[in-house]
Amino acid sequence: MGVLHTIEHGFVRPALRRIRPAKRVVLGGITVEYKSELDGGGIEFGQDFIPFLRSRGMPKQPRLFEWCAGPAFIGFSMLGHGLCETLCLADINPAAVTRCKNTVRLNHLEDRVSVYESNNLRNIPKSERWNLVVSNPPHFIDQYEGDIRAHDPDWSIHREFFNTIHPYLADDGVIVLQENNRGSTVETFREMIDAAGLEIVFTHGDHKELTRESEFYFIGIIKKGANVPSWAAKVS
Repeated sequence: MGVLHTIEHGFVRPALRRIRPAKRVVLGGITVEYKSELDGGGIEFGQDFIPFLRSRGMPKQPRLFEWCAGPAFIGFSMLGHGLCETLCLADINPAAVTRCKNTVRLNHLEDRVSVYESNNLRNIPKSERWNLVVSNPPHFIDQYEGDIRAHDPDWSIHREFFNTIHPYLADDGVIVLQENNRGSTVETFREMIDAAGLEIVFTHGDHKELTRESEFYFIGIIKKGANVPSWAAKVS
């Protein structure tokens, strides 16, 4: 049984996923190509970014980056809904990067969207500068081991991101992360954010303790001492 299980999950199912036709969904007028195994929730709760940022009165941002983009449901949706002028996307998974590039070609967005295959920010050109960074990153430290969409061992992915984002973030740039209260609280990240020379300027929808069910919340982060854009300074 062990050998059969290994063959099924190690070879058969991955092969079937590779040959399975891609799906498409229209978000903000942009047709996004994806496969189900690449979706970490961006097609569902990730779309909460749109009404949330609009409710804060956020103006259109010159350049947006989606970290841990997957098929970039959030980034493409924000571009389609007019919340940014141009878009930058990155993911460690080459299959996700392929889908992003296909979406760019399908919608003729080559002059507005850049796509990188990158382990965190390691392969991002130093010339990139972002006014807004958004992400629905892996939400759990002790669950879903082996699933890169959900598992962040020892919060190492988050920690590296905070420690390396500075050169890419515009002076008045804002990071908005969507986290899950079933896997973390704001306090989970506060110390690592502070140690990276960043500070939290707002939270929304969070609970002080871990929740039994998934409850998604937002954290707004800027460089320490930076001027806070008015939309990010508003009390949620």
